[in-house]
Amino acid sequence: MDLGISGRRAAVAASSAGLGLGAARALVADGVHVAVNGRDPERLRQAVAELAALDGGSVHAVPGDVGSAAGAQAFVAGSSAALGGIDILVPNGGGPPAGGFDDTDLDAYGAAVEHGLLPTVAMCQAAVPFMRAQGWGRVVAITSVSVRQPIPGLILSNTVRAGVTGFLKTLALEVAPHGVTVNSVQPGSHATDRLRALHGDDLSRAAAGVPTGVLGGADDFGAAVAFLCSDQARFITGAALPVDGGASRALQ
Repeated sequence: MDLGISGRRAAVAASSAGLGLGAARALVADGVHVAVNGRDPERLRQAVAELAALDGGSVHAVPGDVGSAAGAQAFVAGSSAALGGIDILVPNGGGPPAGGFDDTDLDAYGAAVEHGLLPTVAMCQAAVPFMRAQGWGRVVAITSVSVRQPIPGLILSNTVRAGVTGFLKTLALEVAPHGVTVNSVQPGSHATDRLRALHGDDLSRAAAGVPTGVLGGADDFGAAVAFLCSDQARFITGAALPVDGGASRALQ
């Protein structure tokens, strides 16, 4: 299906690997010009080379750490300079450390907000005014299914991701009249470095908790992100879409 976004310009944060790379791959394949971001120069180089080999849009490396508001703003500024503007923004970033109520200090919550919430706000503040002025834009943030169904042992992530979702929902309502949609995609268990950090190399237990019986793939996830960036998705905004193989039991 032609998504109607060929030639658009996208900034995809934390996209040198994992789900961010899956989103970048789907957008490039549909003809979108994409700014790819990461902290590791070699991994970023490899990601750009892989994406550039696709028959699609151009690819631009914007190195840096989006784990702070300043880093997030710098990423958007660098992407806009490389692309000549930003039509599509995909906020993304690593999750805070694991832990429960009893073993998580109060100070950790402030750090989690600083690294897990404020960068998304900063990216949107830097990119959305341009989208609103031109009358077209897409923000599709990568969050977590923990927003819908909290994950035991991840109290910081559960808390901060919910804050991100509240911010995005509010932003969606404010910019909807200007042709800008704001949505989030909630990954469940996907075969990523983050999941390996939590479960080790044996991911069979993680897969056993997914009704489909298998872990998600980065490309399947990326396809969902790309659709929400499409012209066909123009009437979808303020949504939080679970991409989790049916793992979430919540009704909404």
